[in-house]
Order: sequence, then structure tokens, then C-alpha cells
Amino acid sequence: MNTYPIAAYSDQIQRIKKKILEAKDADKNYIAFGADQHKYQLNKPATAEKITEIENKYSIELPDCYKSFVLTVGNGGIGWQDSSAGPFFGIYPLGENMNELINVDAEKYLKNRCVIHPKMTNEFWEALSQKINGDETMTDEEYDHERGNLWAGILPVGSQGCSYLHGVVLNGPYRGRVVNLDIDGQKPNFAFEKNFLDWYERWLDEVISGELIDGGTGWFGYQMGGTEEELLTIFTSSTDLAEKDDCLNGLLNKKKLKHQTLSHIERLIDVNPAYKNKLIQNICKSDYERAKPHLMELLKTDLLSVFSFIYWYAKDRAKEWLKVIEAHIFRIEDEETFRFFTYLLKETNTNYGSLITPFASHPIDEIRLQSLYTLGQLKNKKDYIEIFIEGLRDPSNRVIHASLQALSGLKDKRLLASYKELAEKFPIEQDYILANLNHRLADYGLTNKTILNHF
Repeated sequence: MNTYPIAAYSDQIQRIKKKILEAKDADKNYIAFGADQHKYQLNKPATAEKITEIENKYSIELPDCYKSFVLTVGNGGIGWQDSSAGPFFGIYPLGENMNELINVDAEKYLKNRCVIHPKMTNEFWEALSQKINGDETMTDEEYDHERGNLWAGILPVGSQGCSYLHGVVLNGPYRGRVVNLDIDGQKPNFAFEKNFLDWYERWLDEVISGELIDGGTGWFGYQMGGTEEELLTIFTSSTDLAEKDDCLNGLLNKKKLKHQTLSHIERLIDVNPAYKNKLIQNICKSDYERAKPHLMELLKTDLLSVFSFIYWYAKDRAKEWLKVIEAHIFRIEDEETFRFFTYLLKETNTNYGSLITPFASHPIDEIRLQSLYTLGQLKNKKDYIEIFIEGLRDPSNRVIHASLQALSGLKDKRLLASYKELAEKFPIEQDYILANLNHRLADYGLTNKTILNHF
């Protein structure tokens, strides 16, 4: 047996073995995601013969970091599909689920060059995955071939649930890196650690520290790891714009930032204008009162960020922003800002109808749709029946559909003429309009057919 992988990582392997016991002790109730499945247990390590068998069968060479793990820490366990202790549902036994990404003929594609990389753009990914995500004319054989090429050079090593999993890159400049994958075609997300063992040890550290137990963090490995101090140090020293953004996202992933961290962030706002929004977001998530003056300043340039931050982190305080929101309504020009505007209004528990109705005739379809939907949430929506009638005559089928849904529970004879117009306009189903129309007509004992004989 060639022992160089073990020698190269021997100190880290010993730390990991010790930390597995510490993690199990820290998470006695198996609260961390997936821990109730694998229970921090690992079976005995794989043999050198098993390694050789797998490498020969698939014509691959396993990365030293991953090979060291299965040779010295453990191989498989009692978790999902016999997975061992590890992030999410754990780490698969060596040689299992090899076809999970490629479906068939892993032997043919697994050895090929990995074509994805950490810095790939959305456009690059869309071009790369265009055929499997959008070409419905492919035969099964062509689909399997495209899938094999897309996921070549990536070893599936564990499940994250549903269509998500984590894999290890087998070749190229990112050999040994862990990548988060979605077999349904979303863009891959590389973990930040330089190899499998660093990624695995970070998981143990975050279980031991309580980060992955208290429920305050997002999915493990999707954001940059490190302490608050480490992330801020990297942010202030780095000249890489993407890395700086990753640092702030890593901070945002923490449950609650410390007082001294928030003070540091406040000092950074004026000297980092490009990151002003993300810095304020971090403050708002951890300390709303501290964030308020910064939100008021940000309101001058970015309504969307202010509306969304309040909704995400302080929706119970929405009512105290009502007059501020009213004063800036005239600045709402896009559907995303309007959407969060309506979310906040609903949280105020007031009769906000008069603030919404001007948008029911907006030139952007999505804004008209959202306005009608929001009016439909009001207890006194009957007061806006004329607005709904205009919505039923809208040139957009999606807006008509939203109007019909918003009228659920509202029975008023003034609506029948518009319902008859729709029955005449849509003799056959389009965009679920007839289905919703018939739901509304049922309150009157009518259907889209029988209403044609009225009036």
C-alpha cells in the first residue's frame, strides 16, 4: 500500500478523529442537519485493495485528501444509504452511488475532464447545461451522453436531500475540491475549502462551536467559513471584489454578530461604498435598532434594499415605517421593489388599499398582478370591486388569473357581467382562467357555460 496520502495529511487526520468524538458530544440530541441519520458514526476504514479496485474499474485516481479519509478515518456508516458521519446526510461508502450524477456508464465518463469551475458565470453554466435543461428533442441515449459530459470528473460522495448532493472533483486544477450539486440542473456551488479534508474539518468545527446546532446558519459549505474576526480581516485586506463579497455573505450566514463586529462593520460603511448595502444588511440582521439610521440613509438611494431588509429581519416593526413608505411610493418603478413594498404593507395590519390601488393600472404587468393579489388579501376587499373588474378586463391573461384568484370569497352581483365577458372571451381553457372562473361562478350556482344565458 502506498502510504503517502496518509503521511501528507497525518496531523489533520488525527485532529479529525478527535473532533468527530467532540462533535458527537456537542450534539448529543443530533440537532445538526442529518445527524439523526448518521449519528456521528463511521464504519472501519476501506482497504488499500478496495481503493485499487475502484480506481482500476473507473480508470481514475482518487484525490489524496479523500483517499486519506476513507483509508484512515472511516468508510460508510449507519446513515442514509449507509453513509458515515459528515455534512448533511453524510459521506457515502467508497464505490457506492457512482452513477448518481451520470445515471449510466459512470465508467465511461467519470475519468473525463471536469468542465465546471468555481468562478464560472451564470452565462457559462447556462451554455454548458443548455441541452440537458432545455432540449426536449434528445433521445435517452443523447441525454445520458450530455449528462455524462456535464458531470464528468466528479465523484458523488454524499446526499444533501432531494436533488442535492456533494461531490469531489477528480481531476484538473480543482482536484480534491468539494462542490455542491443539483442533479435537476441548478448551477453548481463550490465549497470554499481547498480540499475534502478541510471541508470536512470545517463541518466538525461548526458542529462543535454550535453554529450548525443552533439553527442560525444556512446550508453548510455554501458560504465562506471562518470566525467573524477572520472574515472581517479578509474583507479589509483583500483586493478581490468577489472574495470581499464572499466574506460579507459568510458574516450574513452567522446567527447573530457580536457587538464589536457590528462596530467594525459600521466603520467600514463610508470607506467601502461598493459594499454599503451588504454591510448595512449585516447590521440589520443582527441589530435592527442599530441599523435604523443606516436604513434611513440608504432609503435615499435604494428602496428595494431597505424594504427587503426590513421584511427579512424586522417585519414586526413594519408599521413604524408606514409613513416613510408612503412618502416614497412615487419612487417605485420596478416589480421587485413593488413586491417587497406590498409585503411590508401586509405586515402593518392596516387598511393599505388606497396605497395599492394606483398600481392596479401600472404599465408593468407584474405590478398590476401583484397589486390585485395584495388587494385580495384585505378583509374589506369588496370596497375595491371596481379595481377587480378592471383587472378582469386586463389585456394580460396572468393579470386576469390573479384577479379571479383575488376575488375568492367575494360574492357580488356586480361581478357577473365581467364573468360572462370572460366566459365569452375564453371558450376553451387558457392559463387556468376557466378553472378559476368556474370556482368563482360556483358561488352563484353557475358555470362558464350556464352564465352565457344570463343577462
